[in-house]
Amino acid sequence: MVVDAVLRPVRGGNVYEEAVERLLQAIKLGIVPQGERLPTERDLAHRLGVSRVTVRGALRALQEAGFVESRRGRYGGTFVVYRPEAQPRHKRIPSDLAAALSDVLTLRSALEPGAAALAAARDLGPRARAALCDRLRRTETADLAAYRQADSWLHLTIAELVGSPSLLAAVADVRARINELLDAIPLLPPNIEHANAQHRAIVEAILAGDPDEARRTMEEHLEGTAALLRGFLG
Repeated sequence: MVVDAVLRPVRGGNVYEEAVERLLQAIKLGIVPQGERLPTERDLAHRLGVSRVTVRGALRALQEAGFVESRRGRYGGTFVVYRPEAQPRHKRIPSDLAAALSDVLTLRSALEPGAAALAAARDLGPRARAALCDRLRRTETADLAAYRQADSWLHLTIAELVGSPSLLAAVADVRARINELLDAIPLLPPNIEHANAQHRAIVEAILAGDPDEARRTMEEHLEGTAALLRGFLG
């Protein structure tokens, strides 16, 4: 069935982000059309292979973004209110940026995991290690208004550790393009909490001098962001 093909189990470590992406696909493709009720939390959790807490958080994010609404009562549940012809409640992005989504995600996936691995392979001095830890702390303690900038600085600091001005410039350029896209979707607290845990794992791998783990954790982190962008903007 089509619904089974879309609402299928998530693949890996970014369960919240991929759950949001799957639900958005079901809504945008009309698998659950406007005015219809989504499956129950229990059913969605079973289909997606995640916890009901994860489903509840994903549905809350979609409600805040204007895709669904919750109704109480005997015939209540979560109903789709999204209409393709309507202006979404989150910021509309320019059509050229939407068309470039695949391009920028591909470029980022080629650049940043390699930067993390190269940073982990270097013999970092006390100053560089302290700067990386400071940027991680600033990201973890940033409020919602400051989070995007703090997140950007951490990723740029990792690229800077490699010691290649060309690589740093390329990462800065792709990050600017990514931020324009991220600014068009809601800031989701569960995603920020998950991203911060991934940031810590990346930094720990770099400080431990483990290039393979630094690359792997960065790849997983970037895929989480990509899942949200594809879900909201794809």
